[in-house]
Amino acid sequence: MNSKLFTLSLIEIVLSVIITVVIIFISYNILKWLFFRKHDLRGENLAFTIFTSGIVLSIGIILSEILPSITNVIRLSTIQTETVDMVTIAKYSGLYLFIGFIAAIFINVSVFLLFSVLTKGVDEFKEIKNNNISVAILVVSILISITLIAKDSIALLISSIIPYPEVSNFL
Repeated sequence: MNSKLFTLSLIEIVLSVIITVVIIFISYNILKWLFFRKHDLRGENLAFTIFTSGIVLSIGIILSEILPSITNVIRLSTIQTETVDMVTIAKYSGLYLFIGFIAAIFINVSVFLLFSVLTKGVDEFKEIKNNNISVAILVVSILISITLIAKDSIALLISSIIPYPEVSNFL
């Protein structure tokens, strides 16, 4: 058994779980504070629960594309000849998470604007507050679709920032 690889994988698992839970918790509280202060998961508003679940799923999909970049930085730090300190790893990780969080906000806002343009005369937030399940499902479907389409581009953007070691071009 490769003990160094085993230790690295345990660190990645713990880091992934902690980062994901914290970001989803923060996102949920921001969403609740901005739009649904009087609603919660214990209430009778199923549309709110569907809508919130879609937001959380969208953020989870984006995070699933960002966390491999963070683990790549950690892996690179273990194999590079020059030492990389934890502060540098934390800086890169924070940058990746910030970009991912901004991308998630951008995607979510874009979906709401797109849905508003396509359905003139329908106030999505009012409908969701009034427990209109069909509007919540439609908004969440659009949100998840756009997230799935954009996730690879977000991963590519983040990968372009990773400080890979210089290699020679053999072509």
